[in-house]
Amino acid sequence: MAHRPLLERISRITGRAATNARPLSGGCVGEVLSVTLSDGGRVVAKVGAGLEPEGWMLAYLAEKSRLPVPAVLHADDGLLLMEYVEAGDPLDQTAEAHAAELLAELHGIGWQAFGLERDTVIGGVPQPNPPTERWLDFFRDHRLLFMADQARRAGRLPAAVMARVERLAVRLDRWIEEPSHPSLIHGDAWGGNVLCHRGRVAAVIDPAIYYADAEIELAFGTLFSTFGKAFFRRYEDIRPIRPGFWEARRDLYNLYPLLVHVRLFGGGYVGSVERILDRFLG
Repeated sequence: MAHRPLLERISRITGRAATNARPLSGGCVGEVLSVTLSDGGRVVAKVGAGLEPEGWMLAYLAEKSRLPVPAVLHADDGLLLMEYVEAGDPLDQTAEAHAAELLAELHGIGWQAFGLERDTVIGGVPQPNPPTERWLDFFRDHRLLFMADQARRAGRLPAAVMARVERLAVRLDRWIEEPSHPSLIHGDAWGGNVLCHRGRVAAVIDPAIYYADAEIELAFGTLFSTFGKAFFRRYEDIRPIRPGFWEARRDLYNLYPLLVHVRLFGGGYVGSVERILDRFLG
């Protein structure tokens, strides 16, 4: 059996015999498996390199917020073991409204600075989080310029596009204002990471947390059409969105996840970055 050593290890960790493992969808960073236990229970195992930060982030969210996340049973750099969450339903309008309530509450959790007490990852890519007093400085240096440089070093962002990102970076204060406080964000809340069951969000997985302008989370929610009108109507009932978000900041903030995708995949995502640069640089 291909997974026998893994099953034996999971048996030792859980104290219950792990009898079978089958692949689950997802797993940009590692292989994701549904593992059946001898008592009929199930756990989810993620196997790959550098998984400890993901386990830490899930535990952080469980401690600091009411965002539903899978309980972490074990986390090290090669294995993340989590509770199994019953899900698989679509992110319909009812679930979108529930997601808005959950994220609005999460965004109400603040901290002393932008960033986090440790560095994390997004899609397996390093995500530096040095505590920073001003959001503009944090977003410019540790999100936009950092990820553009990561993509350039990987050979996926042309030098000419990198130069344009640098030009935009020195002009960000034309469009970005300081938010009232740093907000805890999930950081990677696209549709594949929002697990739904019977019109509710059952769990949000694969976090990339830090304290940010909450609008960067909202922007990402529009990038791949994860959230629509039902989400934003409910979110604004709880936390009004500041003027200028839809007009400018949404596209500026989406440069970060797009650059993450350039770093990971290259290809057409470079064109998406260039289209936003065209809008703001002419």
